[in-house]
Amino acid sequence: MSLRSWYRAAVADLDVIRDRDPSITSRGEALLHPSVLAVWTYRGAHRLYRKGLRRTARLVSVVARLLSGGIEIHPGARIGRGFFVDHGAGVVIGETAVIGDDVTIFHQVTLGSVGWWHDRKRPVGTRRHPVVGDRVVIGANATVLGPVTIGSDSVVGAQALVIDDVPPGSRVLAPIAEPRRKQGSRPHRLAAVVGTPVDFPAW
Repeated sequence: MSLRSWYRAAVADLDVIRDRDPSITSRGEALLHPSVLAVWTYRGAHRLYRKGLRRTARLVSVVARLLSGGIEIHPGARIGRGFFVDHGAGVVIGETAVIGDDVTIFHQVTLGSVGWWHDRKRPVGTRRHPVVGDRVVIGANATVLGPVTIGSDSVVGAQALVIDDVPPGSRVLAPIAEPRRKQGSRPHRLAAVVGTPVDFPAW
């Protein structure tokens, strides 16, 4: 990659952060976002991984995880342009995960496998982790497990557990918490808002 191409890609990454995080007001401030460090070091580690330098690639990813507040991206994962990790704490992306363009994920998201006891039975080279389509949003603490596919333009809501394919343009939501009264207590005034629909942004 030429210096000019690298610069354009870096500016695009900063603009993605500025566009999707209302608390960021400039490219200079975006430079301090944990997503920048995670994405830039991932790209370097991914190049090393593809050249067969697996241990060096893993070392880079371990250092990036420590410095980014816990964003763990395996260097074997494939990630498109416009990728953004909001907040960034506790994110895990597995080795065979594939992420499309303009994807946003929030903190504590896992794109993982269903467990080594299943994966050891798969043929060598078989995908073990999710494929995420373009323009997908995955909410905080959502978990997507196994070789499933999240279709483009879908939203996976916070706390959702996904273990089956999701068609394009879908909304996958976890159950909304419902307050319950203790026996004999008076109703809580906020109980009326339970079940209010949640609007997610359309990307």
